Amino acid sequence: MKTDDAVRYAQERDLDLVEVAPEARPPVCRVLDYSKYKYEQAQKVKQAKKHQQQITIREIKFRPKIAEHDYQTKKGHVERFLRHKDKVKVTIMFRGREVTHPQLGVQILDRLAGELADLCAVEQRPIQDGRNMTMLLGPSKAVLNGTLEQEIAEREAEAETLAARVAEDAAAIEADTGSAPAAEAPEAAEAPEAEETPDAEAPDAADEAPEVDETPDADADAEAEQPA
Repeated sequence: MKTDDAVRYAQERDLDLVEVAPEARPPVCRVLDYSKYKYEQAQKVKQAKKHQQQITIREIKFRPKIAEHDYQTKKGHVERFLRHKDKVKVTIMFRGREVTHPQLGVQILDRLAGELADLCAVEQRPIQDGRNMTMLLGPSKAVLNGTLEQEIAEREAEAETLAARVAEDAAAIEADTGSAPAAEAPEAAEAPEAEETPDAEAPDAADEAPEVDETPDADADAEAEQPA
């Protein structure tokens, strides 16, 4: 359609001729209410900004020899930032000869990431830059989707169900063990009876004792008869 014909067509209907694809060959135009079109475009941009998530990077600083109470306090701040869907830059600051022991900083960062595993995703592993060691944590998918509490509740319910099932199995095994008759002990093999052999007859005492000759000794009598 020629341009003059298109303009006339739009004017007859009290609308506007709007070029929507100027780079096309031939260019593409639409007949519409331009003011309404601009309003709809502005609303789309507004809705897009409304649903767009603006993530802020927070920073928390630790020391390699941080006390347990201070560690728990700073950990609470990191958890609060992550729940607000902010990224957290965790920095370990070394002083003096502490820089020669980077493993202390790695231990703290790994501990923090492990304890907040449900809330965070490690976007940057610990990196040492001079006297500082940094790690970047971002909110987990559960936090971004708003399903964190639901997932934690489901995990706890699964753990309770598993524990109850284990307890039931243990009770059933114990009940079966208590009700089953005791296994009969195998009878001991009877020892063969020893054959009674007749004991050798003990000789009579009378037979064993030597016979005493009651006849007087002739020599003794002869000695007695000799005169003194």
